[in-house]
Amino acid sequence: MSNRFERAIAALAPQWGARRAAARQMFNAYEAADRTRTNKAKGSVLSGDMTAQIGGRSLREQARWLDENHDLVTGIFDRLEERIVGADGMGVEPIPLTLDGKRHRELAKQLKAEWAAWSLRPETTGEMTRPEMERLVVRSWLRDGEVLAQELRGRVPFYDHLTDVPYALECLEADFMPIHFDDPGQGIFAGIERNAWRRVRAYHVYKQHPGDMKAFSLATKRVPAENMIHLAHRKRLQQSRGISVLHAVIQRLADLKDYEESERVAARIAAAMTMYIKKGEPLMYGQDSDSQKFQQGSQLPSGARSIPIAPGMVFDGLMPGEDVGTIQSNRPSALLDGFRGAMVRAVAAGTRMGYSTANRDYNGTYSAQRQELVEAQLGYDLLQGQFRDQWSRRVYRSFVDMAVASGRVRLPPDLDRSTLYNAFYLGPVMPWIDPGREADAWEQLVSAGFADESEVARARGRNPQELKQSREDEIAENREKGLVFSSDAYHENYGGKNGADQYGKTKPDTARDRNRQLRQTDGDDGNDNGN
Repeated sequence: MSNRFERAIAALAPQWGARRAAARQMFNAYEAADRTRTNKAKGSVLSGDMTAQIGGRSLREQARWLDENHDLVTGIFDRLEERIVGADGMGVEPIPLTLDGKRHRELAKQLKAEWAAWSLRPETTGEMTRPEMERLVVRSWLRDGEVLAQELRGRVPFYDHLTDVPYALECLEADFMPIHFDDPGQGIFAGIERNAWRRVRAYHVYKQHPGDMKAFSLATKRVPAENMIHLAHRKRLQQSRGISVLHAVIQRLADLKDYEESERVAARIAAAMTMYIKKGEPLMYGQDSDSQKFQQGSQLPSGARSIPIAPGMVFDGLMPGEDVGTIQSNRPSALLDGFRGAMVRAVAAGTRMGYSTANRDYNGTYSAQRQELVEAQLGYDLLQGQFRDQWSRRVYRSFVDMAVASGRVRLPPDLDRSTLYNAFYLGPVMPWIDPGREADAWEQLVSAGFADESEVARARGRNPQELKQSREDEIAENREKGLVFSSDAYHENYGGKNGADQYGKTKPDTARDRNRQLRQTDGDDGNDNGN
């Protein structure tokens, strides 16, 4: 019947018939495309811009509420802050080069010093250091989906710079850019002004936070794109506004919070109940029944009596036909822990987190913990790279421009100008689970030539140049005081440049051999007998 009907349609309306045949073939090829009673086949036809504009504000407000009221969400954002920028912020190691390709140490040292001084008060209010500012920026970026920062360079009307380098950042939450501010005639959509090729020309932002109760005006100002940093968490191409990192798990988190609250209330109610008294038959409670009289030795009628509870007590105050029963509590549910663990595992998968980190559950073998840590670190590295590319690199380059323009940094004549902005950006690295195994692995890589000392230092979150300077100072002080440690295996007092020490011994290969030689010189046989 169906085939005859389709042939009839094809004879009368060939184009319609062709479309019906193509649709039928598609359904035959992809079962998931066929909407049935069990398959809703939901889809999204809106553009990335429209999707973010319609749902972005609601998701942002829900994510903020969860961050303020849900301990699990607060812990997730706390850990993301720690893994993306950490306690010291995104480290910057300047690497300018000379004309012959060598590192210009003097200029790097000068840039490092000016950067450290500027990091004490980098933003317009002067209330935060750079690490603190970057942690709040990361939190706002991932929780709200985006964050803004206006760059103030040089002389700015009605503003005095707080640092020697005239450069500052005015950090703004996503609310400052109106998400429903559209003007197709000027190429403005969701507060962002673009040209015909979708290149950003300017941002339109409120002069005051729209949620501030003291704000009586919602006037906006136009900020050119070269003066505004827009750090956005995008999930689709051609998406202007960012979306919260919790967008896919917000409903699960809200349900989990409600479920845990219900279990807590049920547990409190169950804990408050102790026992009950089961009365006798109704016929036993006549008008002259003894149960309506006062108990012997009691000042309370039986209907309002209370039974004191004490360890080892014997209660003999029941009326005829009464019985005492205890209330069995099954709260909190024995299934709570397993259910919560499954929900947190799904939340971790949707937020680039590790389950153990999100749930603070670190049980498991070394191999399992390391595998999870390595996989989670990939997500942290991705977010860290996005923050570095969209925020840290631009901030540092703008700082260098203003440091040179203001005369705080003078460019030497032997500098390769094309390498002025060269820098290594160092964020928190993957922690070592077993330091002994990790150290042995790095030592083998360095010995075989597959890694260098600087790479090992960066893997531990250290600046290689600062580490070398610290070691140089420490070894010099130890030699001055006659101290010998394994970090200075070729001490000049015991090794010498000619391969023999002051006692005629050959240069020891390790600190242990050197100390054994010293003990033998002092009359010790070199054996450790535990004395």
